[in-house]
Amino acid sequence: MSTILELFLVFFKIGACSFGGLSMIPVINEEMVRHGWMTLSEVSDIVAIAEMTPGPLGINAATFAGIQAGGLLGAVAATLGAVTCGLTLCLAGSVFLARLKGNPYLERFTYGIRPVCIGIMLATAVNLRANYQGTGGAVSIPALVVGLVSLWLLVKRNWPVPRVIAAAAALGLLLGGL
Repeated sequence: MSTILELFLVFFKIGACSFGGLSMIPVINEEMVRHGWMTLSEVSDIVAIAEMTPGPLGINAATFAGIQAGGLLGAVAATLGAVTCGLTLCLAGSVFLARLKGNPYLERFTYGIRPVCIGIMLATAVNLRANYQGTGGAVSIPALVVGLVSLWLLVKRNWPVPRVIAAAAALGLLLGGL
């Protein structure tokens, strides 16, 4: 069996049997070493790189492991393998929900979970408060300015999210010296 097909199958199994992120790492360790594609030290390096790059840890680790084991095609195969199961379930769920559109039970259910979603968003905001603290627990004025400007750009100016992220990064660099 070719390495590319093996990478797809290995990462399909990992994606189907794990919950993503850190839960994938022990299985990636085992599979990479078992197939002789990488050493434990190399897998450790891949995980460190995957944690530093933007995006989901498990998908990043699959991509980097695929590159190491099979080049660019290996990266594509490993990434596709890791996301195939979850993507298939999401597509099946969307078809199911589309067929239930207008169903009064589904309408009530979605109306009922709105407070839960709001609670989760508020809990996330409270947990992120550390991002606005400077040294000694005081409020970081530059971080607060970046947050408020980003909120204003999103809500009042209707900027797309990637543009707001770029603006926030630029503003953060500009204010970083304060």
